Amino acid sequence: MRDVIVAANWKMHTTPADAGALAATIAGRTQVAGVTRVICPPFVALAAVRDALAAVDTSVEVGAQTVHHELAGAYTGEIAAPMLIGLASWVIVGHSERRRDAGETDALIGRKLGRAIDAGLRPILCVGEQLEDREAGRATEVVDAQIRGAFAEVDPNVAADARLVIAYEPVWAIGTGRTATGADAAAMADAIRTSLSAVGWPDGAADVPILYGGSVTSANIGEFLAEPAIDGALVGGASLKPDEMAGIVARAGITAAARGSVLNGDTDGQGG
Repeated sequence: MRDVIVAANWKMHTTPADAGALAATIAGRTQVAGVTRVICPPFVALAAVRDALAAVDTSVEVGAQTVHHELAGAYTGEIAAPMLIGLASWVIVGHSERRRDAGETDALIGRKLGRAIDAGLRPILCVGEQLEDREAGRATEVVDAQIRGAFAEVDPNVAADARLVIAYEPVWAIGTGRTATGADAAAMADAIRTSLSAVGWPDGAADVPILYGGSVTSANIGEFLAEPAIDGALVGGASLKPDEMAGIVARAGITAAARGSVLNGDTDGQGG
């Protein structure tokens, strides 16, 4: 059974002075069985979040928001994967804002993915189309190209061992007022698993968790988690709000419990 995951991407918010307290509050409000929780603060707050979580809830994991494509070198201001060991156990790779603002290409993202896996970090690979791509009917084509580019030099079997997670980000639905539907996300999740299978992922990629990452809130998460193809969320702005995170993780817990019931043979999900 695939993991049910809620990952919080704090982006360029919080400081070392306040990040630990926020992480501890969220951890305390989201203690729900069956849900893997990850908090991804800015680099400067990784240690503060790690230490705060170690004191209150060691089941919440820490992730970085990106990583460099080389292991070391003359790259001022960059962070290499080995530098994250002991600070984080997860890392986001290829976020839409990195693609947009830092000009990250599919090939570069593939190199970052490889470095993350080599360092023992669990990667969340982000993929997703722009509005013009969706309106032109080439959303699936774009996402397929992103996956093929990322795996041009990464062995899918190695990525499977690293327990890769995919986050689908419909860029046109992030902060624009436009919304994707659960059906949109489910259809793309199926396409993503097809693309992973095509690049050689073992067992048809049925074991790969796929998260939805398009302006997730406690009000809309239920629509996406109602889809069997969706396994959680990559949460942006709402992840800075403990009430929102509590609602999102609570709904994820319902999905985790239902899947556990089915796995145990209770097909109506009512227990007993």
